[in-house]
Amino acid sequence: MTVTMEAGQNTEEEEEEEKTKKKKNMMKKKKKKMMKKEKKMKKEKKKKMKKEKKKNMMKKKKKNMMKKKKKMMKKEKKMKKEKKKMKKEKKKKKKDEKRKRKK
Repeated sequence: MTVTMEAGQNTEEEEEEEKTKKKKNMMKKKKKKMMKKEKKMKKEKKKKMKKEKKKNMMKKKKKNMMKKKKKMMKKEKKMKKEKKKMKKEKKKKKKDEKRKRKK
């Protein structure tokens, strides 16, 4: 007994094949989407890391600048003190000489 099929009908085997094909394609699409998402996340992470690195660098630079400034200020203070001391000694020396001449 032969079974005649109409043009729009598929055999069970063909239907099963189509289903698996569709499933495979869906899985491929899902995988692709996931990969895209992962790539995006990696890119964002990289960007964030770069930003963080820059921020830290700037912080370090600022810290170093402040250190240098402090050092310079200290040096200047020392120099001023030294100058004052020298001036005082000079004055004292002058006074002593005057006193010696008077005697």
